[in-house]
Amino acid sequence: MTEDTARTVADLILGAAAVGVAYYVMRTPPLRRLAWRLAVSAATGTLPAWFSRELRQAWADTARPRDMMRA
Repeated sequence: MTEDTARTVADLILGAAAVGVAYYVMRTPPLRRLAWRLAVSAATGTLPAWFSRELRQAWADTARPRDMMRA
C-alpha cells in the first residue's frame, strides 16, 4: 500500500466515524443539547475573542515601518 493510498483510506475512515458520531449525537437529545450549548458558547465567546485579537494584530502591523514588514 502506498502512502497516498493509506492517507486516502485513513481520511475515509475518519470521515465515516465523524458522520457516525454526528448522527448519534443528533439522535440523542441530551447529547444534542450539549452540542448546541457548546456551539453557542464557541460562537459567542471564542470567535469574537479570535476576531478581536486579529484586529488588534492588524492594527499594530499597520504602525510598523514598511521596510520592517518586508523582512
